[in-house]
Order: sequence, then structure tokens, then C-alpha cells
Amino acid sequence: MSLKAQLEAIIYAAETPVTLDNMIQLVRETVANGDAPDDAAIKSQVRVALEELSSDYAGANHGIEIRQVASGYRMSTKPEHHDVVRAFAKSLKPPIRLSMPALETLAVIAYRQPVTVPEISEIRGVDSSGVIATLLDRKLITTAGRKAVIGRPILYKSTKEFLLRFGLKDVSELPSMEEFEKLVAESFQSDLLPVTDGDAGDDTMANSTSQGSVKDDGVPGKHGKPNPGNVAPCESDNEALDTADSGSTGSDGSDGVGGQHGKPSGS
Repeated sequence: MSLKAQLEAIIYAAETPVTLDNMIQLVRETVANGDAPDDAAIKSQVRVALEELSSDYAGANHGIEIRQVASGYRMSTKPEHHDVVRAFAKSLKPPIRLSMPALETLAVIAYRQPVTVPEISEIRGVDSSGVIATLLDRKLITTAGRKAVIGRPILYKSTKEFLLRFGLKDVSELPSMEEFEKLVAESFQSDLLPVTDGDAGDDTMANSTSQGSVKDDGVPGKHGKPNPGNVAPCESDNEALDTADSGSTGSDGSDGVGGQHGKPSGS
């Protein structure tokens, strides 16, 4: 990979402006190519590559540019595309916020679909009927007919909206239970907010014989829920959805929508 391509990837992936010194440290081995590193020569090569990269993006065929912001480099949309990107940003769906009981119920449905409310409640160890309405309202689940048993309870399954929100091609791309448990242990458990009194309306504790965090059939219980990047846990199922900020400040402090990864800089 060329030096210019590496610098481009670093700047694109960065959440904040990347300084010249940071980039030098990251590409030092590539530039040195096994030779004894010469700091002055490496800095010169990186600076030249950055100038060439900035020049490439300055062309009319690119809608974004590489700008120097706060002593670093970042990608921003060009000012002339401010209006169209601002309109696009306003059209984006706001992130969905779900409580832990809702995340648990959604996980059970995703892995065991089609499934009925009594089956979900048995797996989770608590009454899950309250959160079903929330998931239906968010269009993350839908009905899938009725089960051919006494009482004919309604079956539930995940929706296309669920796949879109979770970034999945289909439900076969759901991680295995082993991968799922590892993901929870490493990154998700510490991010979950505790269930508060506001969640009590969604979950009524079942009798003591049915309580438990994880059933023997391997479906996650109280301590195992998937948390996609665009579905955030919250303290209550009734919490309103976040709305897109129609007046965000651009990366250079102007009135545009933030400049990271294809958002207008508003210069």
C-alpha cells in the first residue's frame, strides 16, 4: 500500500483531526522500509504525501476535501455541497433507544423466531408482554401468524427494519451464541444502563421457579443482549427517540452540519 493511501485511510477513519506527528508514528515503518529511520526525511515524505492527497481531493470531481483543523487533518464536505448534504442529514433516521428489557426481548425473538410471548417470557424468566408493544411500535418486530396450539398465541419475528438497524444481510448473519457472549463480556456489559423503576412497567417478575438470567437452551437472559452501534440502551422503553440535529455546527465552527465522513462542513 502506498504512503498516500495509508494517510488517506487514517484521516478517513479518525473521529478527530489527526496531527502530522500522529501520522508519522503510524507510517514510520512503511516509510523507513527496513532502513534506519531518519526523522527529518520521514517527516518530509509524509508532508509531501499529505500535500499531494489534499491536492487530489481539491479537484472538482470530489465532494469532500482534506482540511487542516485544530492542528490536525480531517475530511470534510466541500462548502459548495452544503445544502444537499444538509438536506440528506435531516432525512436520516434518528437512533433508536431501547431499555435493557426491550433489548433482551428483541434478542430472544431474533434467535428463536417465530416465537410467542409466553415462550419469550419463559426464556427470560419475566413477563415480556409489556415490551412487545414497544418493539412493534419501533417496527423492529412484526407478527408472523398464530401458533397451532391451544389459545393460538401470536407469533413474532424480526423485520427488515431490524436488519437495517443492525447492519445485517439476513438473520443468518447473527453471531453465534459463543461470539455473542464474548462480545457482551468484552464490550457491551459495561455500557448498559441499569434497569430503573421506569422499566418496571415493562417487566413484571414471574414466579420464583421461572426466574434466571440465562436458560439452559442458550438464549441470552438478563446478562446477554446485542447492542448494535445504532441502537442505544436507555433507562425506559418510553423514552422518546432522539431527533436529528437540524442546526449542527460544522467542523470549522460554521453553521453547517458536522464535517466528519461526508457531512457538510458548512464553510
